[in-house]
Amino acid sequence: MKTSHDTSLPAPSQALSRRSFLRTSLGLAAFSVVPAHVIGRGAEPPSNRLNLTFVGVNGRGGANFAELAGQNVVGICDVDESRAAEARKQAPKAKFDRDFRKLLDQVAKETDGVVVSTPDHTHAVVAMQAIRMGKHVYCEKPLAHSLHDIRQLTEAARAANVATQLGNQGHSTESIRTFCEMIQSGELGAIREVHAFAQNSYRPRNFVVRPTDTPPVPATLDWDLWLGPAPARPYHPIYLPGKWRGWVDFGTGIVGDWTCHVLDPIFWALDLGAPTSAVAVAADYTDARVRAETYPPGCVLTYQFPAKGDRPAVKVVWYDGSFAPPRPPELEPQRKLPQFGAIIVGDKGKAMHGSHGAGGWQLLPRARNDAYRLPAPTIPRVPGHHADWIRACKGGPGASSNWNYGGPLAEVALLGVLALRFPGQRMDWDAANLRVTNFPAADAFIKPAYREGWTR
Repeated sequence: MKTSHDTSLPAPSQALSRRSFLRTSLGLAAFSVVPAHVIGRGAEPPSNRLNLTFVGVNGRGGANFAELAGQNVVGICDVDESRAAEARKQAPKAKFDRDFRKLLDQVAKETDGVVVSTPDHTHAVVAMQAIRMGKHVYCEKPLAHSLHDIRQLTEAARAANVATQLGNQGHSTESIRTFCEMIQSGELGAIREVHAFAQNSYRPRNFVVRPTDTPPVPATLDWDLWLGPAPARPYHPIYLPGKWRGWVDFGTGIVGDWTCHVLDPIFWALDLGAPTSAVAVAADYTDARVRAETYPPGCVLTYQFPAKGDRPAVKVVWYDGSFAPPRPPELEPQRKLPQFGAIIVGDKGKAMHGSHGAGGWQLLPRARNDAYRLPAPTIPRVPGHHADWIRACKGGPGASSNWNYGGPLAEVALLGVLALRFPGQRMDWDAANLRVTNFPAADAFIKPAYREGWTR
């Protein structure tokens, strides 16, 4: 079911029951953002459209291209010409180059904003060039491939006063807002524990270390540009498309890909900020050669967040792949946990949400959920995730997941990825200075070196 862009809610006297709300809004399945063509693509006059450049136009890039195609496309970049074919067909007047550096130079005087949908390891170099050119930036999560680069991008965008948005689309839904309003109303009381999960794994099939054969590079692909700042290695189809997420040099695994979705609701609702520590337990991950190349088939990450104001300290436990969270006894035996979601434990009760953002949430048990009445809304609603960024680019309020919010959320994700490099070793985290205070060996991975020829 698609989420509505009508963000109005009844007045308190007309408040919906939770049963009615879930019937007419989002279930516990994944939601999908309403595409631009459904809400009137091209309806605004050409003079009011932004000029946008897209770097990466397949996979998530294709989805972002579709959502924003109502704007004026002036530039298209993809290192694989075959994967850019459909976007180029839809925007035949747009300039094209496989090298984003050359393309951004070509459209420097035309483009207003840049949409970055490349693999994680090239987010930072693309986004930083756009910021230095004074362009607004929409970037897929987890924003960058290292903690240092996330912080650098966040600070650079703030200094340049450009409009930004992180690609965690659930942050713009109605459901995440009603979830936050429920938490902030005190319905669950003090929350000290959260169990978040992703019942999935990105471990590459058939390979746990890099392959040794060297098949030819496809004629349409510039492999050197695809590698970007990552260490050089021969081409192999095991890395792309999409499969790069499971490789340490290119992706951030299931943790980097999904925590910006699944932890977003509670990160927002409780204003968690930076954790003070993280520690990982991983399956089938004792071999250092494997840890240097790929992510595990499953892990448990435990974050500790300090008390803030009247809120107590919070322990957030993340489970993925072969590890599952404890099943709440309040959940009916016949019901399954969602594939992605979280169980929130308060001293007055529990709640569960699923998938992107809140993705549909409910109080536990069902009887309590059905009797619950939503509080009056307190959080501003937005017209949609991409539309929220467009509005900010045009001088409106900052997008709700701009990098002042999305950057710290992404840092939580990447601290978990860092902890995975050293399973069993607690990382005491000094967020202000981006350093691990009790395990200096980890610091080398906070700001990894770029390949020769690439600079930050």
